[in-house]
Amino acid sequence: MKIILASNSPRRKELLSGIDIPYEIKVLPDIDESYPEIVPHEEVAEFLAQKKASAYLAELQNDTLLITADTIVLLHDKILGKPIDKTDAKQMLRTLSGETHRVITGVCLTTKEKQKSFSAVSHVTFGYLTDDEIEYYVEKYNPMDKAGAYGVQEWIGYVAVKHIEGSYFNIMGLPIYRVYRELVDMIDLRF
Repeated sequence: MKIILASNSPRRKELLSGIDIPYEIKVLPDIDESYPEIVPHEEVAEFLAQKKASAYLAELQNDTLLITADTIVLLHDKILGKPIDKTDAKQMLRTLSGETHRVITGVCLTTKEKQKSFSAVSHVTFGYLTDDEIEYYVEKYNPMDKAGAYGVQEWIGYVAVKHIEGSYFNIMGLPIYRVYRELVDMIDLRF
């Protein structure tokens, strides 16, 4: 099977490359990432991963498996997506400071014949962040392309993440253990 990762995320590329499976990147422009308000917050990431997959269906070949994913940060039943600007990023980080939030990544594996989707949830507890620490992170790193305005693998992960329950890689954007196991089952992947 030819595997296609439908993501420009450098973190997803790094994680998928880490399991030594050859793949290609293919990203369609302007995929609508909106969702109906009736979708429960815990299901939004999986809903969006499925929605992304549906945009590729017409282009899938018989020997192709498509991987789509979406990650959200959920704090007190409020979804924190990607920040719209630096001010928004700083506000998100202030909101996460001293709190425990959930990082939910929805994944959809699609072939012409079948589709399998699932979500992974990790609980992340932040210590308290000062305004100077938040300012430093937002100015020195690039939180604009990350749900919740942070990358756990960056400086902020070292100084703010007090506790993790669940998959670290899920927080980076792809629950790679589960993805690997599902690929093994779905396409009889062998080494």
